[in-house]
Amino acid sequence: MTSLLDTPPLGLLDSIRGNRAKRPRRDLTSAAGLRATLDDELFALWGDAVFDTPLVVRASSLRRGPATALSTHPLAQVRGVLVHQTLRLLSVGAPLERPFDDALGAWRCEVGNNDLLAFVDTLDAEERARLASAVGAHAQTLARALGPLGGRWLPRTGVRASQRLGGGNVIVRDAVDLMVGSTTTSEASVALLDVTTAPLDENAERSMRYHALVQTLRTTTVPLRTSAFSTATGELWSHDVDVALLRRALDELVEAVRGLWSPS
Repeated sequence: MTSLLDTPPLGLLDSIRGNRAKRPRRDLTSAAGLRATLDDELFALWGDAVFDTPLVVRASSLRRGPATALSTHPLAQVRGVLVHQTLRLLSVGAPLERPFDDALGAWRCEVGNNDLLAFVDTLDAEERARLASAVGAHAQTLARALGPLGGRWLPRTGVRASQRLGGGNVIVRDAVDLMVGSTTTSEASVALLDVTTAPLDENAERSMRYHALVQTLRTTTVPLRTSAFSTATGELWSHDVDVALLRRALDELVEAVRGLWSPS
């Protein structure tokens, strides 16, 4: 665990990818065992029953504790979306002269319109200025930590995944904010990064493990590292991905499925 608010010896991406000479060999064998274990665990819950509507699991399904009113407020949701749009712009080297306007414009181009954008349009001048100031502060923290993102990192943002498990009764969905590295190198190379505008907590840890598990199932290659960065605090949490971490993620996934499943 480290903070990147101070001037770090390494940039954020260097920190999460670590020393190349110390990276483990690419693991192509663990994914099959994890998938088989998951199917066995789910079969133990409902046998060979086939659901009319599959259970859908996301990283948010693993959260513990009630959501706070602050985290579910539309302003907080808009701020989070705009910071993620900032990440997308930074990943392609776009200059951020006006972070709020640039991110808002990118968001409109992507989705056209939705309820949250309509909410932004209802803000008065003072509310909009406060939101722009908050987004600008988070964007500055992110840009300072991220540094320039060259093509050598192979950056991909908003990487989505979907996997069917348990005979099709469970659909696991995920979206990784930033992924760098390749699954084709001889050593483990892929690093996953979650960016949040909230302070890091236990739920961030669970999401980090979930991202690693879904990435492993999706590509059959175990990633190098899974990380989370808070633009609220400048704090970075990062874990090497190994079988023990993936097994813990598997247990948490099964626990989430149990919470969603209501046996008749």
